[in-house]
Amino acid sequence: MKSLVLAEKPSVARDIARVLNCHKNISGAVEGDHYIVTWALGHLVTLADPEEYDKKYKEWDMSCLPMIPKKWELVVIRQTTKQYHNVKVQLFRKDVDQIIIATDAGREGELVARWILEKSGCRKPIKRLWISSVTDKAIREGFAHLKDGRMYNPLYHAAKSRAEADWLVGINATRALTCKYNAQLSCGRVQTPTLAIIARREDEIRSFQPKDYYGLTCNAGGVTWTWQHKTSGRLYSFQKDDIENIRNSLKNQKLTITEIAKSAKKTFSPGLYDLTELQRDANQRFGFSAKETLNIMQRLYENHKVLTYPRTDSRYIGTDIVPTIKERLKACNIGPYRQFIPELLKNPLRTSKAFVDDKKVSDHHAIIPTEEYVQPEHMTNDERKIYDLVVRRFISVLYPAFEYEQTTLKASAANEMFTAKGKVIKAVGWKAVYSAAASGSESSTEKDSGYHFESDSEDGQTDQSLPTFKQSAFLSISHISITSGKTKAPARFTEATLLSAMENPIKYMESTDTKARKTLGETGGLGTVATRADIIEKLFNSFLIEKKDRNILLTSKGRQLLSLVPEDLKKPELTARWEMKLSDIAKGSHKDSEFMKEIRSYTQTLVEEIKSADGTFRHDNLTNTKCPRCGKRMLLVKGKNARLLVCQDRECGYRETISRTSNARCPNCHKKMELIKKGNEETFVCSCGHKEKLSAFKARREKEGAGVTKKDVQRYLKNQKEEPLNNAFAAALSGIKLDS
Repeated sequence: MKSLVLAEKPSVARDIARVLNCHKNISGAVEGDHYIVTWALGHLVTLADPEEYDKKYKEWDMSCLPMIPKKWELVVIRQTTKQYHNVKVQLFRKDVDQIIIATDAGREGELVARWILEKSGCRKPIKRLWISSVTDKAIREGFAHLKDGRMYNPLYHAAKSRAEADWLVGINATRALTCKYNAQLSCGRVQTPTLAIIARREDEIRSFQPKDYYGLTCNAGGVTWTWQHKTSGRLYSFQKDDIENIRNSLKNQKLTITEIAKSAKKTFSPGLYDLTELQRDANQRFGFSAKETLNIMQRLYENHKVLTYPRTDSRYIGTDIVPTIKERLKACNIGPYRQFIPELLKNPLRTSKAFVDDKKVSDHHAIIPTEEYVQPEHMTNDERKIYDLVVRRFISVLYPAFEYEQTTLKASAANEMFTAKGKVIKAVGWKAVYSAAASGSESSTEKDSGYHFESDSEDGQTDQSLPTFKQSAFLSISHISITSGKTKAPARFTEATLLSAMENPIKYMESTDTKARKTLGETGGLGTVATRADIIEKLFNSFLIEKKDRNILLTSKGRQLLSLVPEDLKKPELTARWEMKLSDIAKGSHKDSEFMKEIRSYTQTLVEEIKSADGTFRHDNLTNTKCPRCGKRMLLVKGKNARLLVCQDRECGYRETISRTSNARCPNCHKKMELIKKGNEETFVCSCGHKEKLSAFKARREKEGAGVTKKDVQRYLKNQKEEPLNNAFAAALSGIKLDS
């Protein structure tokens, strides 16, 4: 008899098949002597649309709401029907006596497999492969320690409950809003609170009133001293007159040193990556969207097999991983990492609770390199960037702390207090890993590398070189200067900062309920590491938010939607309550039937609230362009990287792109240009005023030699390396004698 292995994606299935010695290709699977390996294509099966339950639901009618199925129906996703039937054939083979679930080890991965088994009606015994990387070694070890599939029943119930609850609340609330206000309005228990967080930041920016503030510095003894308020400790004052009076009182005065404090300090590595932290860094450093980073990570995990499972919310590894660290270091001991890794391999590794803690590892440990030897030449430039982030973090936690001596001087003059700070670096430690050349200076470890970390100085004072002073020394004052500035409004969200807000939305909660705030912190915030990128993309695609440079802005549609959505659906507390109960279901301490009973009741309340509301929705982006399909006026909307015309009739659904942000750079200011389409003609337009037809742009680029791609250059250089040294041209040159 044989075991059928069900993987989530074809690439993972091929790796498993190779390790299990399955080489015979059959329809939608690979067969061997003891195993058959087949695959899903992500989800093959999903919850049925409303019209599958009753034909009347095909029409969006308020009188039909809420839609609450008595029995949930599963349907095969139309685009993947062929593969579903391939899998089903293998499931019911007479020579298959057990199923091994090898989908991604997590809540959604469990749902992918279980829904296929449920839809097909397969009741054969189940085993579970639970691994965090898809290297040959991990696969072999995973198959040597297969789990009983029944252990993961609670995880499946949690996943199923989450999907059904989102269907009930999301579809009913979206239909109710759309029918009530005759506009395409979508909402959900994660996307709507996220939108509310963006709106709150916009309100803070709009209501912000900048204030002038003033400070004072002076030079004495070759050091720049900063005035500090005696009681508050602030380095500035909002009263200009007070600062001017202090300046006048310092004339012809001497500074008396009142305190010299030296302290040894150390800072440790920022720690290993989980997905959200990696998405945040990738956005800040490279401008990658959360979705782009996740897609790159998936390729590094599935195709290159050089990084572990990406959809993790843990920043720790377990003690079981520690014995494999040296092997992982050897695998990535290439190029820029050779100056750091050999030193680690020579000596016993230093591990600590800062990154090794079994109690803080959730379903998966932190993102780290695998034992697979890396081949950077097979990666894209973007893949190398993400790989570099992960490897440097991995190496840095194994390095000692960054150590320095902090000197703080305090002095007085004219009954006022002044301070100065200096830092002497004692050991570069982990910061060397982020240095282009580990010279030992802080500038080389931070500025040159492009990696930035929080300043060790918390009060905003600049560290400087300090001479040796004695207590009570008198110093002559010179160069007294008043500094000034304006308080700044909070910054608009970028994808990096929005991810942070979704992960930790406590400060955006209106509730002062300590238990609710604690729950939200414990359950990981809004969404999960696996879904946050999709939520942000959905907000862009629904035209509820738009992007200007890297900043995220709320659209008029988004602001109006928030005024129409029931209050409870805008609050992060709702997600906190859900996630806590789903977590309990996954642990087996809460019944999924009780949770779903609450959700059905909540859905009815939500729909009634929308029905009885008295709000209005107005399209303020109507154009005079008529829809070519239905003749109604179209809406001008701004997507993430494009401007589109969209029919106002949601049932028509016609849309066309009229311009998009390209990667082409303006020849004058070098900014990215917009490609605008009018009829059959396309024109590049830059914000600086430059315009250029697409045909003229291509001709110019060809003349500049832009037709040569990076691949062409690499191929040429490779051919040069392979060219024999004793070719005919070299032989001819060898006979020439040059006078010295």
